[in-house]
Parts: sequence; structure tokens; C-alpha cells
Amino acid sequence: MYRLVILLAVLLPACSLVTWDGKASSGQANNGQKSSRGNPPVYEVFGERYYVLNSSHGYRERGVASWYGKKFHGKPTSSGEIYDMYDMTAAHKTLPLPTTVRVTNLRNGRSVIVKVNDRGPFIDNRIIDLSYAAARQLDMITNGTAFVAVETLSIDTDAVPLSAAVRPESTPDEMTTQLYLQIGAFGEQVNARQLQQQLETSGLANVVIRYDNGNEPALYRVRLGPITGIDEYDALIAKMAAMQIAETHLVTESMDARVEGISATIARDPTGG
Repeated sequence: MYRLVILLAVLLPACSLVTWDGKASSGQANNGQKSSRGNPPVYEVFGERYYVLNSSHGYRERGVASWYGKKFHGKPTSSGEIYDMYDMTAAHKTLPLPTTVRVTNLRNGRSVIVKVNDRGPFIDNRIIDLSYAAARQLDMITNGTAFVAVETLSIDTDAVPLSAAVRPESTPDEMTTQLYLQIGAFGEQVNARQLQQQLETSGLANVVIRYDNGNEPALYRVRLGPITGIDEYDALIAKMAAMQIAETHLVTESMDARVEGISATIARDPTGG
């Protein structure tokens, strides 16, 4: 997929690597040698600037994946490689090219190992664009999108070949594995309650407060959900943007505290709800 970008002729300080949960990584090296193409410190597409990370070390993110196929088959990618829809590859806006990542479908537990060698997707609320082959292994061709978790792999990782998919030992049960949009985390319960009331006043339902009673001090997390589909997720993100709430994270809640490749905890609601 050839991405037309406007390279900015200004060198900016290196950005800290931020994972899906907002924690900075101290990693300094990519998980492979950087491509000579597709790695400007900053570039612009459709009026929005993107800052390429110095390192992919420790990168983790949850969100929505899309896929691309015949329209770009045989065309150059941002790294200069030719896009082959039958290879296990992907496009990402900010990871260094190339980077090896594991992508897990949060609905069915299937995962693939892909090489990020392209830029994109430049569509709101989409975090990675998978090749046809990778999307097919994740069983997301028909829907076109899927909720996924993305994590980078070290070059020392004893990973499966890029041509293979990792199937879960058991398929997560959607009745016990659910997705929420986390929009705030507070050390004081009163602050979480204030945000909850603000959201409910704005017409949002299903606002819950979670906390882990095993942590000291407790952290009160304000979440919306469970989320039933991509359209609902997009609508919630748009609503949060309108309310000037920018820090949102897709999180998984599992009754048995396990999702293939992802850990999640159901915690008691201190309000009893």
C-alpha cells in the first residue's frame, strides 16, 4: 500500500514510547534493523502529524484492526518492499519499519505474527492495517475489522514463522470475555464518581467503576461498556472527543481473568453495582 506523505524538514526530539496503558518504555532499540525508507522522524497525512518511534521495545496497544488487499497488491509499501497480500505483513502509523508484532483477535483468541513494513491506516480509530493473509488467519475478512491487541516481539523471541497463525487452546467465551472503553483512572473514589456522573448527565449509559481490592492504594477505573461492536466503539470515541476526553483505552474484562495472550481482571464495583 503506497502511502503519499509529506515529510517535514524539521528534526524533532525523540518521542517517548507509550504503550496502550499509557506507560513509557525505556527501550532504546528496534526489534530489527531499520529500513532506509519509511522512517522519517515526523510526517504528515491529511493534515495530521505522526511521530515515528525510535524504538518498538515494549509496545502494546489495543484497538481496531482493518485489512487491505487487491487494490494495493504489487505496489510499493512505505519501506520500499512490494506489497503481497498473501504475505504476513501489516501497516502501522508510528512503529519503526520493519517491526515484528503479534496481533491477537480479542473476540476469538486467534493470533498472527506479522512484519510491519508499511504506513497506515490513516482512518480514525484504526491502529493497524493487516494484509489479506493475516486478516484471513484472524477470521476478520467478512467483517472487515476486528478488536485486537498488538504487541511487539523481540528479535530474540522464539516466534512462530510469519506464514503461520497461532490458534488458541480454547476459544474465549464472549459471555465471559467483554470489552470496555476505559476513560479514567483515579486514586480517589470521589473523582471517579464525579466523572461517572458527568458521563451519565451527557446521556451515556453503562458507566461503571471498577477497582482491584488487592491493590494498595486502590485505583478506581471509569469504564463504558460492555462494547458490543465496532460501530458502538467508534461512536463512543467520537463522543469522548466531543467531551474533550482524549485519553481512552480499550480494555478486556474476563471472568476467569484470562484471555489468550492478554491478562484482564474483573474487579468489584465499590458502589455495589
